[in-house]
Amino acid sequence: MSDQDLVLVLNCGSSSVKAAVMNVAEKHVLMSCLAEKLGNVDAFVTFKDTHGNKHKRALAGEYDHVAAVLTLLDELKLAGLYERVAAIGHRVVHGGERFTQSTLITPEVMKDIEACVVLAPLHNPAHILGIEAAQKAFPDLPQVAVFDTAFHQTMPPHAYHYAVPSTLYTRYGVRRYGMHGTSYRYVTQASADFLQRDVHDLRLVIAHLGNGASITAVKNGQSMDTSMGLTPLEGLVMGTRCGDIDASIFSFLADNAKMSIEKITHMLNKESGLLGLSNLSNDCRMLEEAASYGHKGAQLALDVFAYRLAKYIAGMTIANGGLDALVFTGGIGENSTRVRSEVMAHLEPLGLVLDHDANMEACFGRSGIISTKEAGKPLALVIPTNEELMIAQDTARLANMAL
Repeated sequence: MSDQDLVLVLNCGSSSVKAAVMNVAEKHVLMSCLAEKLGNVDAFVTFKDTHGNKHKRALAGEYDHVAAVLTLLDELKLAGLYERVAAIGHRVVHGGERFTQSTLITPEVMKDIEACVVLAPLHNPAHILGIEAAQKAFPDLPQVAVFDTAFHQTMPPHAYHYAVPSTLYTRYGVRRYGMHGTSYRYVTQASADFLQRDVHDLRLVIAHLGNGASITAVKNGQSMDTSMGLTPLEGLVMGTRCGDIDASIFSFLADNAKMSIEKITHMLNKESGLLGLSNLSNDCRMLEEAASYGHKGAQLALDVFAYRLAKYIAGMTIANGGLDALVFTGGIGENSTRVRSEVMAHLEPLGLVLDHDANMEACFGRSGIISTKEAGKPLALVIPTNEELMIAQDTARLANMAL
């Protein structure tokens, strides 16, 4: 095995950088970090080693993405890991129709990622900054882009087209793209492995539930439909996003509340969802605790979240032509026994019945079947996701690492 046996995974946001250094062969994270408040003089990076020990470092200079990556580089040297890094994998939210799979980053690929900025103006510019920072810090290493949208490029036209004038699609690319594709790709195979089934003969509905939440119908290993659309705003109720809503709300609020398009868009993305319904928090754990003490807003938020998700599960079953297994994943999907219970209560017409004891056991990284097991009936599963591993595996493959 080569001495260069590690992959650095980078996930860059507008004011943050998440990173993990992973031994792909052993599926083991040796170091992770989170840089926060980028662009501010109090920007800092929190590092965590393989034993869970944490320490912080302040950023100097420009307090930007480059400074964060250079601080990470220095930390890798101090830990004796720098020389072992063989390649770098980047999470990129939007690849449009240009990218149907992960790819080595070249100047031409960078131009295509930049062309997708119009489709993800809050995300892709940050990814570009991260890629450029990593190229400066690690100029001799291969770098790979892994796209959230790529997995959903198998959706049929009737699933991704909006019922708007077709020129909006041909001129501006207005269509449904979907997100969380890296998670769905990982969970699809992990679910098949757990069930000991051929992934190419399996109908799954996978709910990726976190502060950002979506759901996807996966048939024979391919995405058939998904809830997020042109942007991550469409679909399920989320932490601060409203999900599906009547588009006429823009003209209604402009006329009656004198709100601008920018203000309404900000409200729907940052002040709605669980936060807006509860007037308390976007954190599901806090809402569950508040609801247990009788907080009506928290209870309403959880009820709407579960009901809307259950409706989508039924719809995705139609997209698949049936259902073999419903899969919960993501921070809420993996750990909230209450949310899973409330969702499952709506799904008995689909033949899904909750096993309450199993539901309590499948938490905190543990996979499990949480439904009763009846012949001919679909199952409900909890499968932890691992997007970082998926990115690292793609990166290692495309960089021709010897594993």
